[in-house]
Amino acid sequence: MDFALTDEQEAFRKTVREWVEKECPKEAALELEKQEFEYPHELFARMAEVGFHGIGIDEAYGGSGGTELDQVILIRELARSLGGIAWIWGINAFAGAKSVGYYGTEEQKRRLLPQVADGSKKFAISVTEPAGGTDLLGVLATTATRSEGGWVINGQKIWSTQAHVADYLLLLARTEKNPAKKTGGTTLFLVPREAEGVECRQIPKLGMKNVGSCEVFLDDVFVPDELVLGDPGQAWYMLLKTLNNERIVMSALALGILDGVIEEAKRYLDERDVFGKKLGRMQVLQHYYADMLIAQKSAELLIYEAAWRQAEGLDCGMQANMAKIVASEGAVTAADRGIQIFGGMGYALETQMQRYWRDARLYRIGPIANEMARNSIAEMAGLPRSF
Repeated sequence: MDFALTDEQEAFRKTVREWVEKECPKEAALELEKQEFEYPHELFARMAEVGFHGIGIDEAYGGSGGTELDQVILIRELARSLGGIAWIWGINAFAGAKSVGYYGTEEQKRRLLPQVADGSKKFAISVTEPAGGTDLLGVLATTATRSEGGWVINGQKIWSTQAHVADYLLLLARTEKNPAKKTGGTTLFLVPREAEGVECRQIPKLGMKNVGSCEVFLDDVFVPDELVLGDPGQAWYMLLKTLNNERIVMSALALGILDGVIEEAKRYLDERDVFGKKLGRMQVLQHYYADMLIAQKSAELLIYEAAWRQAEGLDCGMQANMAKIVASEGAVTAADRGIQIFGGMGYALETQMQRYWRDARLYRIGPIANEMARNSIAEMAGLPRSF
């Protein structure tokens, strides 16, 4: 077995690392985060200039090529410095590039994918309902009713990332009142954010501040047939592939945060003098640091396997969930230990550790709570459904 990156992948990783060090070092990310409700449009545009938004999009549709593993390499390097701000790339990558790439018609791909690749269009995902959280289908109250030439949508969504700046919302709605199964009768739509009847409100939150998370209200919003994604009534079966990609990409973001935490911890352990010797000579802190490295390698292997399986067209649901759990919990624990290593300065807003912790803490909750992810793993391994 060969777990190493190819020469081409390693060269790509180094290229991204150099770009990050020049264009968005950790200090710049810390300054960006202070502008809580300001979306970093300029940073998004600079990513477009170097072709990052085209990663994972076929060259035939204006993209840069690459697979799910290339997505992982890219967002990991971005997040090492940017932390949660890296999700401005990630949300477009799966909600736009992969969703349209997986399910779009040829006309939709030729029209939309070049716009994703060049950064001229932004996408948001709008599937979660206020009453349900992870229970997407059990409380799905947003409806789409047939109308001449399209559909009329009514309902409300929450935790819709970057909806306030998106051009399109990848939205899940019920299109059949009484389906035989709750997994049936649902449809995916590409809802123009500026369509009449759409309203977005940002939610103040602990971390991931620049990216923006929104409540979305839909009041008699008309969406033409040409913006239905995939076959009507089959959304849930399609959405699973998109959600697996989301978990893989977000796991890689958490791993990037873990990389950044390890760098900051090592620097401080090497530099700080206490009781006449370097902080890094303290045995308990060496254990903290060793645990960070163990978490890093464990997450890396799981993420690479999940990304490889999806790129090969293999089932990756269990692997995506495992990767998401290990990466998110590893990043949160490492950042918390990092704050402890820094002592009082770890609690200061001028240091990176607190930013990493606040951003990483979300990933134990979303896009699926780790408790629910564990339930799914157990069910896939043969135990009865627990929910």
